[in-house]
Amino acid sequence: MCLAAALIAVSTGLLGSRPRAEAGPVLAHEISHIANGDMVTLAPLQGVVNTGVVFAACLTGGVVDRSLLKNDRGESGFGFFIATMVAQRVPGVFASMIVSWYSRQREFRADRGGANLAGVGGMVGALEVLKRTQAGSLPPPLQAFGIGPGGARGIARLFMNHAPLDAGIAALPPRDS
Repeated sequence: MCLAAALIAVSTGLLGSRPRAEAGPVLAHEISHIANGDMVTLAPLQGVVNTGVVFAACLTGGVVDRSLLKNDRGESGFGFFIATMVAQRVPGVFASMIVSWYSRQREFRADRGGANLAGVGGMVGALEVLKRTQAGSLPPPLQAFGIGPGGARGIARLFMNHAPLDAGIAALPPRDS
C-alpha cells in the first residue's frame, strides 16, 4: 500500500480578496491535480526525457570523438565535450516541448476536475476572474511561463506549461444550471 501526502498552501491574499465562490474552484482545481497524481507523473516524465537527451548526446559525443576526430586513446577528448554540448541543445528543446505539452494536458484535466468538484459555472467564473487579473501582467519573453488569457504567441506557445485561459474555458463542458 502506498501512502502519499499532499499540501495546498493558500495565501491570505486569495482568501481575503476573493469571495468563497471564486476561491473554491481554485482550490478544487489544485485538489484535482493531487487526485490525478500530476506531480507524481510530471516529475518522472521530466527525468526520463532529460535522461534520454543526455544519453543520446553522450553517444553522439563518443561517435564524433572516436570516428570523426580519430581519438582512440580511451579517454574522452575535446571533441566529445563539444559534440555532447551541441547534441544536447536541439533534443533538449524538443524534450521541453514534450513536457510542456503534457503539463498543458494535465491543466485541462485539473480544470475538468475542478469543475466536477465546484461546478462548471464556478470553474468558468474563477478562470474568467484569473483572466481579468492576469491580462498583460508578464512581459512577452516570459509569457510562456505564466498563465494568461491568450498566452504566448508563435512558437513560444509550444513551451507554455499552462494552456491559455480562453482554451481552458472552452474545453470545459457547458455550464451547469
